[in-house]
Amino acid sequence: KDRDFCLVSETNLHINGHFIGKSKKQGLKRDFTWVQSIGVQFDSHKLYLGANKVDKWDDARDELSLLLDDQPIVLPPGRGADWESASAPGLKISRLQDANSVTVEVAESFVITARVVPITAEESRIHKYEITEDDCFAHLELNFKFFALSPQVTGVLGQTYSAGFKSPVKVGVAMPIMGGEDKFAASDLFAADCKVARFAGRAIESVAGHNFPEVACGSGSAAGRGIVCRK
Repeated sequence: KDRDFCLVSETNLHINGHFIGKSKKQGLKRDFTWVQSIGVQFDSHKLYLGANKVDKWDDARDELSLLLDDQPIVLPPGRGADWESASAPGLKISRLQDANSVTVEVAESFVITARVVPITAEESRIHKYEITEDDCFAHLELNFKFFALSPQVTGVLGQTYSAGFKSPVKVGVAMPIMGGEDKFAASDLFAADCKVARFAGRAIESVAGHNFPEVACGSGSAAGRGIVCRK
């Protein structure tokens, strides 16, 4: 918790995630964590998507923060409203709901669907998260779609697209741990300084015509265990 990790790293795309969480309980090997924000670097631009800190959740209140190159993005109100960047050609953000749910697209590169959700009282009760009334741990549920990745792509999620990737996760255990902290830890949400970073802010040699599968990351159902990532 309270750390940043590289999710995807390419020569022209780098995505870090900032994790918030609750301290691990006795007997557990890791903290309970959720993705609070992501920092997306593409070309020479920096895009921030983050969930605000919230005490009590209100579905009607928009708790999603968006910034492009440190400048706030103000989306038009209403489901289906679009915003397009004048400074970053090809960047388009669309509301999926009146609040807390958007798609972010950079043409011919990626689509990210982001939704801000809280930890519900029922989830907290089932998993013993001990969420208190002063912080509902609002976080992001994310879906990634990539259109141009090279075989050398890396990052916690990016590595799964690389040639010859074999998952180290032990199938069948209650809380599988992939590992790789030493490789993927970053010093900041927009720092491309993890050991495997490839970002150089230039066009990549993509795999032409390849339609990559989606990756979904979220807390899953109340009966689930931790983050669910599948493609």
